[in-house]
Amino acid sequence: MYLDEAILDDTARIDSGDAAALLPHIASTALQVRQSAVLAQEAGVARLGADGRPRAVLVAGVGGSSMVAGVLAAVAGPTGPVPVIGHHAHGLPGWVGVSDVVLAVSASGTSTETCSVVEEARRRGARIGVVAPADTPLAHLAALAGASFVPLVGQRPARAMLWSLAVPLLVAARALGVVRLGDDAVEAAAARLEEVATRCRSSSESFVNPAKTLALELAGALPVIWGTSVVTTVAAEHAAAQFATNAKYPALVGALPHPGHHQVALFAGPFGAGLGVADSGGRDELEDFFRDRAEEEEPTRLRLILLRDPDAERAEVTRQAEVAVAVAAERGVDVTELRTEGSGPLERLASLIGLFDFTAVYLALVLGLDPTQTPVARDLGR
Repeated sequence: MYLDEAILDDTARIDSGDAAALLPHIASTALQVRQSAVLAQEAGVARLGADGRPRAVLVAGVGGSSMVAGVLAAVAGPTGPVPVIGHHAHGLPGWVGVSDVVLAVSASGTSTETCSVVEEARRRGARIGVVAPADTPLAHLAALAGASFVPLVGQRPARAMLWSLAVPLLVAARALGVVRLGDDAVEAAAARLEEVATRCRSSSESFVNPAKTLALELAGALPVIWGTSVVTTVAAEHAAAQFATNAKYPALVGALPHPGHHQVALFAGPFGAGLGVADSGGRDELEDFFRDRAEEEEPTRLRLILLRDPDAERAEVTRQAEVAVAVAAERGVDVTELRTEGSGPLERLASLIGLFDFTAVYLALVLGLDPTQTPVARDLGR
């Protein structure tokens, strides 16, 4: 695999190349947070809470919009008063009814799956909130349903619109009594994204730029990304989605305790350090096979990306994380540990999401790929 590592310290090439169309949008996520909070308040999403707390909140979105459900669930936390459920298909589950709230988001406003959700929610009498561009099919359906509607402003790629989609739902969830989220927590998340953008800017050299450093560590490896809390598991899912979309690069997503219990077995397989002596009974031929391949070309190896959340990890999960690092070391699997920064769940989530957004773009550049192109994704959307 050819890696163009030199490009990461060539600011002129970065700023004049393919990434120039995407990096400014990623760098402006703090603006998205603040702007979207104001738009949500102006749109009157607080009226969704007029009838009290719902039985459940269903968050509908596909593609780049699908991560919004995870953001809301992470902020609500495992002890939230009602379930927050992501939905990424046509129609609605049979249980959704007048006691529930349906929140639908679409970066394009044309998603057939999300449009069908709003149509069905209207028929069932559920409370509805919609975030989408104005003058789109979804905006039209929102008007027909009498839904709370927050228009998207600005021209951004869908993969760089997470906060524009998520923050209005957080404001709505606060009115519904589903999350505890003060204006200070929203501002803290915006400030954290600004801080990440400063550290990860294109002019910051690789040895002091955490996103460039991480991109170099990942290039040529197969990332296994584990969360240790609700917040970090959502961040892991977002990272894998951004790596796939921007860098066309695969990653395995997991968490501790589950499915880490199963995925740890990968460390002893052909993408780990190979089959070790302790596991090799009767497998000499397999060992020779992988050893021969390694002599022909550099094999792809796993790299564990462990996302730590000291403020939210259970003691047992912390112990499991320490064991996982030790097991990885025994198997020759490299480990990168990243920790959340900040206090509340939204700020902690922003600290990792901001980092991974930049990392995905830099990884694409190292691989010699254009991070703005997603031709297969467009084909699926036809």
